[in-house]
Amino acid sequence: MVCFLWLLINPISCVLGTQIYILNGTDPEGQPVRYGLAFDPGSKEYFRVDPKSGVVTLVEELNREAQDEIEVLVSISDGLNKVVEKVRVFVMDANDEQPVFQNMPSIVDVPESTASGSSIYKVHAVDKDTGSGGSVTYFLQDGGGNHNGRVQVMSSSATLTINVIDSQDTPPIFVGTPYFGYVYEVSSPGSEIFTVFAKDGDMENPNLIVYSIQNGADDVFAINKTSGCITLLAYPAHLRREIFNIKVKASEVNSEGDLMDSSVTTVTIRVVDLNNHPPTFYGEDGPRNVFEMTMYEHPPEGEILRGLKITVNDSDQGANAKFNLRLVGPGRMLKVVPQTVLNEAQVTILVEDSAAIDYEKSQTLIFKLLAVEIDTPERFSATADIVINLLDTNDNAPKFTSDFYIARIPENSPGGSNVVSVTATDPDSGLWGVVKYSIYGSGSDLFLIQSDSGIIYTQPWASLDAEVKSKYNFYVKAEDTEGKYSLAEVFVTVLDLNDHPPEFSNDSLEKTMIIGAPVKIEAVDDDAEEPNNVIEYSIMKTEPDNIFDINAQTGEIKLKSYIKSMDIVQNITNQRDCTWSVVVQARDRGSPSFSTTTIVKIDITEATQLRGPFAYLFMQSRENPMQILGLFAGVIMVMVTVTVLISTVLFLRNKKSNKILPSRRIIRRRAKHRKQWNFQNPFKPQNNGENFMMKETDVPTAENINCNNNSVGSRWSPPTPPRAPMPPPLPGYSRPGDRSWAVPTVSAAVASKSNRRPCKHKQENPINTALVSELKLRLEQKRMTNRY
Repeated sequence: MVCFLWLLINPISCVLGTQIYILNGTDPEGQPVRYGLAFDPGSKEYFRVDPKSGVVTLVEELNREAQDEIEVLVSISDGLNKVVEKVRVFVMDANDEQPVFQNMPSIVDVPESTASGSSIYKVHAVDKDTGSGGSVTYFLQDGGGNHNGRVQVMSSSATLTINVIDSQDTPPIFVGTPYFGYVYEVSSPGSEIFTVFAKDGDMENPNLIVYSIQNGADDVFAINKTSGCITLLAYPAHLRREIFNIKVKASEVNSEGDLMDSSVTTVTIRVVDLNNHPPTFYGEDGPRNVFEMTMYEHPPEGEILRGLKITVNDSDQGANAKFNLRLVGPGRMLKVVPQTVLNEAQVTILVEDSAAIDYEKSQTLIFKLLAVEIDTPERFSATADIVINLLDTNDNAPKFTSDFYIARIPENSPGGSNVVSVTATDPDSGLWGVVKYSIYGSGSDLFLIQSDSGIIYTQPWASLDAEVKSKYNFYVKAEDTEGKYSLAEVFVTVLDLNDHPPEFSNDSLEKTMIIGAPVKIEAVDDDAEEPNNVIEYSIMKTEPDNIFDINAQTGEIKLKSYIKSMDIVQNITNQRDCTWSVVVQARDRGSPSFSTTTIVKIDITEATQLRGPFAYLFMQSRENPMQILGLFAGVIMVMVTVTVLISTVLFLRNKKSNKILPSRRIIRRRAKHRKQWNFQNPFKPQNNGENFMMKETDVPTAENINCNNNSVGSRWSPPTPPRAPMPPPLPGYSRPGDRSWAVPTVSAAVASKSNRRPCKHKQENPINTALVSELKLRLEQKRMTNRY
């Protein structure tokens, strides 16, 4: 006997694979049992059971809205007996459906006159869920409910378009009233007598206007409901009255065809006979052909010129009294209403182009008002002059003749000097056209402006110096009495004058020249611009002369090209003194030109007889000690790098061949003579008279003590770098025994007396002696050649 126990649970918000129940059954005989699930044929199998454990899991998604009850056949068996029972599983609801609007999207038209709190539309939404998940609120969100084990709020949105409809709160307005029409004896049924015109008073969204006759027509006149044209229904002979006062109604019609607000006007129709009267213009005092008024310029567009009281009339009847009105004049400033008149009408003139009605362009406007009959063979007409006198308004700001002004003024101009005149005009009349000038800006401190004339001057205390500042710019403002203004920019250039002579620096009065290298003097001109500050150098006098050249642009002084040694210098002059007094002039290129002279004391000496590139560098860098230091630093770095490379190569070589070969003999190297370089100060006399010499000394050699040729003892070291030669004295530095010189003035330079110093004589080595002898021989041959 198999006993079976089934406990029903509600699978709320379960996902696939979820354990929803455990089947529990026993066999009285103690045999093991197996569980099973079965469904009706054609039904979806939502659950699956483990036959041993009885665990029931969900294998298909549940949807209460599609199926809220599931029948399952549950079985338990011990292998021989089997028990089957039908179980009903009820699916509870989960909040998995969102609300759906039933009548959306929708469009609602709401008149602007709708009262606050009025109901304008009702929305309706449906949620298929049950309980709180199916409740719908129309505020911020829905009620919400459980879904997959958590609270979920579903929502939906829809578009509701609300159009605010303009309310019709202004009745139609008739244009061109009063209305007068005429019936002539030659008229026939269907003739157009008069046309009324009305427009909706609501300007933004005007309604259609329909016309109707309320009374006074006596069934002999009709009106077109859309055009407003009044027509004759009978022959004039059948008319029982001479004058008809017809009440015409103009009604607004909305988009649904409903009649809205309305207005009523009177149209007076007179029965006349022949065309024997031309159109005539009338004023308040009778017929007139000139109408005059005064108004301000730039009236608003669409404004009626109420100063003109004009009525036009044609005393004929019917078509004989029908005529057109036209306004002829400058541009399209004005227009006339109505343009077609039957018998009589009040003439209305409207502003069409406000900008063209400008007092500054024309102070008086004259138009011709024409009335010309339309359907008569006579074509009678009438004209009237419309004279409009314009009054000025302050509608213009002052305007400069240029957006910017460029001025030039010489430096050192006295205070109060005229710089530039600016001009601005204001076309407005009277006080509105009065212009006042002012200046402002960071560059305006040194200037002032006459407020009435616009003339800009320098301040009385101002002193303009191109060397201090040569460019100024600031703004000038032109303003009328009501504060309307415009701006222009002023650029002032201070012209440089040649008011500074060149001046030599203090350190240019005494120079030491090494043969083969130039010395440089420098003068400074404080003028701001070229050519006033461009300096040219020249040698005015030297004793003895014909020994120096000077570069006119750079101020470099050098010996003539043929002078290459002190021996040649001594051959040129008989003096033993190696100091020359050179009168140098520095002249600028200004107009007029200024010049300054000075005496330059040049002490000529001969450089140590160094050879190679170092000697040339020493010569070029004699006045720049830092360059010499940099040179030696570079040489030391190169030598250190070479030493490291050589040591690395030797180390690698020794490491590679570190084996002892017993079959090799120990060989003693021969002693070699190494040359050592001995650099001495080229500017300091040596006891032996040699500035540069090379000595040969014996250097002990190392012996091989094993077969690997590894050296033992003192290793080779790079030679000691030569000491730098002593540079010539720096500017401003005086050594004991040096001469002192007087500082020259602009007009002249006079050197003070000083102790003269003999030339430095050196003991000649054999090479120098031979060179000097050869030079002397060549000079003597050249003199002999020139002599003969």
